[in-house]
Amino acid sequence: MISHGKDIKIFAGSSNKRLAEAICKEMGMELGNAEVGAFSDGENFVSIYETVRGSDVFVVQSTCAPVNDNLMEMLIMIDALKRASAGRITAVMPYFGYARQDRKTKPRDPISAKLVANLITRAGADRVLTMDLHASQIQGFFDIPVDNLLGNPIFTRHFAERFGDDVDGTMVVSPDVGSVARARAFAQKLGMGLAIVDKRRQKANSSEVMNIIGDVRGKRVILFDDMVDTGGSLCGAAQALVELGGATEVYACASHGVLSGPAVDRIEKSVIKEVIFLDTVPARSDVKCDKIKYLSVAHMFAEAIERIYEEVSVSKLFS
Repeated sequence: MISHGKDIKIFAGSSNKRLAEAICKEMGMELGNAEVGAFSDGENFVSIYETVRGSDVFVVQSTCAPVNDNLMEMLIMIDALKRASAGRITAVMPYFGYARQDRKTKPRDPISAKLVANLITRAGADRVLTMDLHASQIQGFFDIPVDNLLGNPIFTRHFAERFGDDVDGTMVVSPDVGSVARARAFAQKLGMGLAIVDKRRQKANSSEVMNIIGDVRGKRVILFDDMVDTGGSLCGAAQALVELGGATEVYACASHGVLSGPAVDRIEKSVIKEVIFLDTVPARSDVKCDKIKYLSVAHMFAEAIERIYEEVSVSKLFS
């Protein structure tokens, strides 16, 4: 499997250890021996219990809730590996937190995504591997290589198997104008039509649906987005598609199931039949909702890690 002599090691923070273990299983190797925790006052600590000198090291850590703890944990782990003379360090971030703050929308706003990029680089990371950044331009915030994998192929395979025989009766819907390019690429791969929900956001984590661009009457629809946070936009769009657009069934999929606040309750009470997420953000142990399903990204990340390690192109994974 490995084409040259320098060894590869994968370590995991506490945010998504199950995914890290699944990646290692795909690659036929063991997860690196490390301890990650916190002192009684809340300070994070990291202990690496095996040599990493000269190794190609990958740190798997999603910066999901608790976002600040997981981010700090990753930075400390990168620093520990750098000081232990790791040959190269790749921050594997299946979900990149703070990505929504990628520009100034009003005076005196921070650009937190750029700040986080600076922190990761300064800590000692040599490259970043992530999936479905909320804004693609965040790749340019880093002064190190960034590979932004796409969850699109995973969803394409899933829905092609389920609804591929009824492309005329199924439409892909973008829940807002900002996701149109992403939804259009998804619809083209499935050979389905595209509709758009036009909405006006009044304030953070709330939105008002205005109208639907495209004819979804009598159709099964698939809402396609990059992330679901509180679920307000998704459930509001689904309601409008049924009540205003006349859609018969609503399915939804998104790469990152952040699911904060009332999200799960909203999905449970919504007209949506099923919501499918990737496991970039781990499923919450307190969530009991039959509508929510997960698809694994372990195989895609395992292949990307192997390709980065072997110094070959990862562009195949984008198609």
